[in-house]
Amino acid sequence: MSGKLFVVGTPIGNLGDISPRALKTLEDCDFIAAEDTRVTLKLLNHFEIKKPMISYFEHNRRAKGQIIADRILAGETCALVTDAGMPAVSDPGEDLVDLCHELGITVCAVPGPSAFVAAIALSGLSVGRFCFEGFLSMNKPSRREHLESLTDEKRTMVFYEAPHKLSATLKDMFSYFGQRRLVIVREITKIHEEVIRTTLKDAVEAYGENSLKGEIVLVVEGKKETEDEGFSLEDAVKIASELMEKEEMSASFAAKQAAKETGIKKGDIYKALLED
Repeated sequence: MSGKLFVVGTPIGNLGDISPRALKTLEDCDFIAAEDTRVTLKLLNHFEIKKPMISYFEHNRRAKGQIIADRILAGETCALVTDAGMPAVSDPGEDLVDLCHELGITVCAVPGPSAFVAAIALSGLSVGRFCFEGFLSMNKPSRREHLESLTDEKRTMVFYEAPHKLSATLKDMFSYFGQRRLVIVREITKIHEEVIRTTLKDAVEAYGENSLKGEIVLVVEGKKETEDEGFSLEDAVKIASELMEKEEMSASFAAKQAAKETGIKKGDIYKALLED
């Protein structure tokens, strides 16, 4: 008889957030599939749990996924964990879950903390409807395509970001989304937890040197039905110039994108670009 795969949520900072059911699952399973066995070992040691582990992360997921699935099919029970939060959410664990479903293996959830859910709850923005966008790609074409697809998104958008990439991401978001309300939530449940309510424009100016540290979630206001952002031609030209420089866009295409974001006529922006 085949075993089961348990998708186990673990704390995103405060170890007190682990659930009794999660602890029992970790204690009772046959083995643990962990994104980083060193990180998981600290958690297990804290709760005095001794259990064999197998590493399962982005670069070994194909080979290790089949090994894990074969062990489950042979009757073992596996607990899948990520470094923090719920596995399979913006995480390679989704491939293992998919594989187990395809093989007829029972997959059970042991819910736990999730950074993006905590962030939207803390944001104070309208989150009756929202979309989770995970991490933006560092590949320029993919990043551009991702952001362009969201320029008319009316729902609140949620992104993960690493601190050393924050400055570039804020600038890109301002270029594509224009002036929107933004909430930066960092170090959730940790000692230095902070909720920063600001705007994309102000955030670009305030955090241009990657001055924030820790795990970061960005909650961005969606596009309003009727936006009156008060952009000037100068603002629009600046946005277009940044797109030309950073995204290697032509003046015409950059002017078109800036016009879409600001409401300023494309022809006026294009003319000003040529005059610079």
